[in-house]
Amino acid sequence: MIRGMGLYGADSALALQDVRSWEMPGDSPVEPKLLDLKERCRANPGSFVWLGLFEPTKAELALVADVFELSHLQVEDAANDAQRPKVEVGPPGRVFVIAKVLDYIERSSDVQTGQLAVFIGPWFAVTVRFGQIGDLRGIRERLETSPDLRAHGPVSVLYSVLDRVVDGYLTVTDEIAQDIEDVETEVFSGIPENNNANRIYRLKRENVEIRRAVSPLVPFAHAWVTESNTWIPSDMLPYFRDIGEHLLRASDSTESSDNLLMTMLMASTSLQDLQQNRDMRKISSWVAIAAVPTMIAGIYGMNFDYMPELHQPWGYPAVLLLMGTACFSLYRAFKRSGWL
Repeated sequence: MIRGMGLYGADSALALQDVRSWEMPGDSPVEPKLLDLKERCRANPGSFVWLGLFEPTKAELALVADVFELSHLQVEDAANDAQRPKVEVGPPGRVFVIAKVLDYIERSSDVQTGQLAVFIGPWFAVTVRFGQIGDLRGIRERLETSPDLRAHGPVSVLYSVLDRVVDGYLTVTDEIAQDIEDVETEVFSGIPENNNANRIYRLKRENVEIRRAVSPLVPFAHAWVTESNTWIPSDMLPYFRDIGEHLLRASDSTESSDNLLMTMLMASTSLQDLQQNRDMRKISSWVAIAAVPTMIAGIYGMNFDYMPELHQPWGYPAVLLLMGTACFSLYRAFKRSGWL
């Protein structure tokens, strides 16, 4: 659906007057309003249109593509909620960005994923959102109250969106790092847990979701940090450098978490094998101890008339004493060797 549209400019009065048209009714004719905003934008130099779409239909996307003259290939990518994150720079003033939005679910320790696509043109910004996370109302309020930010034009929308998205990456990576620390404490606590491997695998899977969102943007983060992008206005370079630094930090955290999870998985498996070996040694020790009286009793249980001490009054106590001595000797031997 078309969530809203507004006209922004360096003049705060102009911005505040027109941005209130957000939250369009579903049955309201959209094309005339878009064309009207386009004409008003041309009549106000320095202003730009921001159109927000939430899980739009093909017809809505086609209409927007015609009005804003968007590339149909990029529109198809924006409509695909499984698209890989990327940044494409087109003709002067046109940039297309797809970014994944991440959110951490506290009660289940899961990472929820959404998608935001941003089209930037000389006089417009179009955002396409899929998923329940990534609400842009806070960004609209930020632009409304910041004339300096609006003065940068449509690029200010791209910066604000990426700034919010990348800050979300850092929040999620910090939460995952805390979960990893908790599991690490349990793994090396000396108390074996059967579900440690499952928890580690689950965290590794969530970490993969973060990597899928962050890794494709790392090359662009390096370019932003070095301020080597020509399409970014010079006065916006420090803003994008900050985003690039945060992206690289999130990438480093993701790589570290992945390596730590792999190490923990190997350690957890080794500890489980070690515990199983200890259990097997204990079982083997007790079986060996029990085998001695079983063997002696089996010998004296055979049906023979002539056996040593069979008819002696001290024979029975002597055999019991022999059993006890042999079992005690084996117990001491296993105890000293660490098997018991």
